[in-house]
Amino acid sequence: MRVLIAGLGNMGLSHALAHHNHPDAEIVGLVNRSGTVDHPDLQGYPVYTDYHAALAETKPDLVCIATYSDSHAAYAIAAMDANAHVFVEKPLATTVADAQAVVDKAVQTNRKLVVGYILRHHPSWQRLIAEARNLGGPFVFRMNLNQQSDGPTWETHKALMQTTSPLVDCGVHYVDVMCQITDAKPMRVNGMGLRLSDEIAPDMYNYGQLQVVFEDGSVGWYEAGWGPMMSETAFFVKDVVSPKGSVSIRDADKGASDDVDGHTRVGTLLVHTPAGDREIEMPDEPGHQELCDTEQAYMVNAIADDTDLTRHMNDAVQSLAICLAADESIRTGQPVTLGERK
Repeated sequence: MRVLIAGLGNMGLSHALAHHNHPDAEIVGLVNRSGTVDHPDLQGYPVYTDYHAALAETKPDLVCIATYSDSHAAYAIAAMDANAHVFVEKPLATTVADAQAVVDKAVQTNRKLVVGYILRHHPSWQRLIAEARNLGGPFVFRMNLNQQSDGPTWETHKALMQTTSPLVDCGVHYVDVMCQITDAKPMRVNGMGLRLSDEIAPDMYNYGQLQVVFEDGSVGWYEAGWGPMMSETAFFVKDVVSPKGSVSIRDADKGASDDVDGHTRVGTLLVHTPAGDREIEMPDEPGHQELCDTEQAYMVNAIADDTDLTRHMNDAVQSLAICLAADESIRTGQPVTLGERK
C-alpha cells in the first residue's frame, strides 16, 4: 500500500514511523514545510514541501494527514479526489460544514476515512467505556486535560492556537468518549473561556470549559488549558458517574501534564458501587508510538477488509460539533442548541 504522509510534527512523525515499520505499507513521500527530515529511520524517502505536488507525483493509495487543523478538510478532499483513502488527525476540520463535506466526499468516492481518535484504540480506555456502560445511565461525565506547557511545547501550543483552541483540539477525544458511553444525541452546549496570555491572538483563548446535555439526561463537563500559567493540580480528571456508581481513572502517577504518554495512560480503574469498590489494574499499557502503530494498522486493515466506517465518520462529526458549539458559545456568550446551529 503506497502511503503519503503530510505533516511531520509529533503525531505525523509517529504515524510515519508506524508505516515505516508496517509490512504492508510503502512510504512514497513525506511532506513538511522545511523539506528536510531528521529522524534516522525516515532517511531516503522523497521529501516534499508542496502537498498537492506530492499527491500528484506519488499517486498514493493512502494519505496520512497530520498538518495544522485548518488544512485538514481541503487536504482530505484533495486526496480522495486523487483516488486515495485518508487518515486525518483530529479534529477532522475547523467547521462542522467542512467536516461533513469530508464525510460526504468519502461516501461519494467510496474511499475509507479514519479520524485520529487514538483513545478508540487503547485497551484501557475501551475497558473504561465498557465498565461505565455496564452501570447504565444517565451519566455525569467529569473530564479535563490541562497542560502546563513551556519552552518548545508552549511554542507548539501557540502555533496550534493560530487556528484551533485547546477546547476543540483536545476536547474531541474526551467528548467522543462521552458519546460512546451514553450513545444519546447531544442537545445543548454551553462554554466559557479566557485568554490568559498576551502571546496569543486577542480573539483566542488558552483556557476553556464546556458543558453538554444529552437527550437521555446525561450531562458532561470538559475543560482544557495550555500554557506556563496552568496548574498541575487535578490536571487529569476522568470520572463517569451513574445512579449505580462510578468509574474513574486513578492518576496517582501521571507525571508532567504535557507528557504525551500520560495523556492516554490509565494504570488503574476504580469502579465504585454502593456495595463496594473494585480496582482494575491495567498493566503493560501501550505507549504513544505503540498506539500510533495500532491506529495505522487499523487504517490499513479497514482498506484491505472494506470495513464499514459510517458510524466512525458520523461520530467524528458529532464530537467536533459539540466542541465547536462550545467554542461558539464562548465567543457569543450564549448557549447553543445543536439542532439550531448554522
